[in-house]
Amino acid sequence: MNPDDPEARKSSEGGLAPAHVSFECPDCGIPVSCSEDHWADDYESHLEICDTLREINEDDHDLRSGRFFPEFDYPEMQMEEAMINMTNWDTFLYTREFRAIDDERSLRQATRLLTYPVTIGSVLHELSPYSIKQNGRLTVEGLKSLSALRYSLHPPRNGAGSGIKGLRPTPPPMRIFILGARAESSLPREVWIQLTHLFPRVAFHLVFIGPESMANRDAEFPLPERTPSNPYGAIVEGRITSSLKISTFVEYYHTLHKAGHFYPYDPYFDCFMLFHPGLGHPASSHEWQETIPQLLETKVPILVTGYTQYDMERDIEWVKKTVGGEMDMLMEPGENRFRSLRWDLNDLDPQDISCGNWGVWGFRGKRYETTRKDAEE
Repeated sequence: MNPDDPEARKSSEGGLAPAHVSFECPDCGIPVSCSEDHWADDYESHLEICDTLREINEDDHDLRSGRFFPEFDYPEMQMEEAMINMTNWDTFLYTREFRAIDDERSLRQATRLLTYPVTIGSVLHELSPYSIKQNGRLTVEGLKSLSALRYSLHPPRNGAGSGIKGLRPTPPPMRIFILGARAESSLPREVWIQLTHLFPRVAFHLVFIGPESMANRDAEFPLPERTPSNPYGAIVEGRITSSLKISTFVEYYHTLHKAGHFYPYDPYFDCFMLFHPGLGHPASSHEWQETIPQLLETKVPILVTGYTQYDMERDIEWVKKTVGGEMDMLMEPGENRFRSLRWDLNDLDPQDISCGNWGVWGFRGKRYETTRKDAEE
């Protein structure tokens, strides 16, 4: 039994079904036990997370307080000469010219949304805090893959102009496939625009894929009919900005992959992103059984995040067990510098707390080097 596994700690005494949680802790204000006696018996272990639960409770009330949220006022594009520092949240927000956030609660609310685009940007950017140096977490294979993407993400000035002589070929947009999309697909588009501001010379096409990618958004975007011209009922948002297009597919990726819908894949212009996919979770691993080998076939970088260290290590163990011989590790697992600073509570288990994108790692399909064998004389 793994003590870090929240599921392993739920066994009830005597084999009885767990009782309904109804007693509210007077310190954190969250129901955590079925009775005051059980709360008192478990008080020492509850103290380990009581302060965090209180913080979660206060943050939730803050969101519903009706106050004005200046932390959700995002900056526009800045001049390229203003270098971005991606050491941590403080240096990033300062160098990206965000409005100063002096309150910790406001910072937690802001990072809960920004963690999604900034996590992607922090790995792909040429000024990434992750490197091949000691403890930089990037592997040699990771440097190869990211160098190809950075070559496209940071192109040199091409001298284009408005006249005939200034016409230049335009490279294709950078495609980022976000698989198993849930909350990230419903983020305000102003949040995703922040990703384009990190790479002002290129266009992006974000592709959200997954059966839950339009959950609770039917009133906003009614699902279109599947027609010969749109066989998978994709919802295309093509006029967000001149450099950002978003497509949403309420479909499993392996169905789209078999149909060759996104072929060909290009390691210079494509990347996969999996936010908290639950690859190794018993309830969801079967949904990835067919998908992961297909992702390895593309030889395109695959970035993955996890809610906790245990969640991340469980995913890595499952991938290695499933396709270990056919994968190259691009980025060693570890804490994400741009994780959400706000903690979240599992409504089904008040003892289970996590934060968005706590850890990040990466892999791709193994590339085999070509060797020459001289013909026998």
